[in-house]
Amino acid sequence: MSTGIGGTKRENTSNEGFAKKVGIFEAKVIAINPTIEQYKSILGMELKDDSKAAEYLNERDGNTVLRVDFWLEDVKNGDKFKVNFFLENKERTNKDETKHQYINNVGSCSWASDVDDLPEWFSARDYRVAYVGEEDFYNFVRTWLCELDYRSDDTTLQIDWKKLMKGNVRDLKDQIDGDYCGNVGALATIITKEKDGEVKEYQGIYNKSFVPAYALKNFKLVDYSNPKVIEGLASKKSKDLKPHERFVLNVTGEYGCKDYYTFKEITDYNPDDNLVSSDAAISEEDSDY
Repeated sequence: MSTGIGGTKRENTSNEGFAKKVGIFEAKVIAINPTIEQYKSILGMELKDDSKAAEYLNERDGNTVLRVDFWLEDVKNGDKFKVNFFLENKERTNKDETKHQYINNVGSCSWASDVDDLPEWFSARDYRVAYVGEEDFYNFVRTWLCELDYRSDDTTLQIDWKKLMKGNVRDLKDQIDGDYCGNVGALATIITKEKDGEVKEYQGIYNKSFVPAYALKNFKLVDYSNPKVIEGLASKKSKDLKPHERFVLNVTGEYGCKDYYTFKEITDYNPDDNLVSSDAAISEEDSDY
């Protein structure tokens, strides 16, 4: 399966010490897996020489794991947030290992027990078995590199896996401020966890779904926190959903966001609004390996 990023251009965290934020916002990617020096020069953050923040390779159950940190900047006020993805050098299967997930050369995924069962729209392109973490990772990259025409046969969106498992993300970094990139719509959340016997709150960014920046205007027109509105979206056929509607269903669905969030424009977080925190409910997900 060929690798690389290119093709036809389509025509036409908050950190400790800063106020936590919650809500929808338009973001620009400003850094990817920054070095200690880039933390200072790009993000304005001083790291100690022995800081683990700029160490991205790890291991889990004998498999190499790469953490990919995308640093986002709110285009309206300059606030910076980090969203991370964990890529594991392990083929992705379902729980009983009867199916594999596959990924094609524009980052789309499909499940099948046999390659002959893959849908034609998917298998018409080069594809391979997907690795753990790739689906969410490529969902973000596809949204970010929105100026690529993913319908064109000339377009490819595959980063060399062997290079990634060595921590090499140069192909991604080269896309910052490039011809194919654009802004993304992201969801700032509040993660509630128990640590040292206390319930603590952390800034988060939901990393399983993003929305094209142009679609953010729809959140000012419709109250997507209204259960009746969500029921209406759920009754639609998938092909009839608009990108922001699919995003809402991804966030609110059974396997969606478990942290505190709102579909309103991003604002300072008010703990009194967070029933999850008030009830001391703890997120089951741990972002650290």
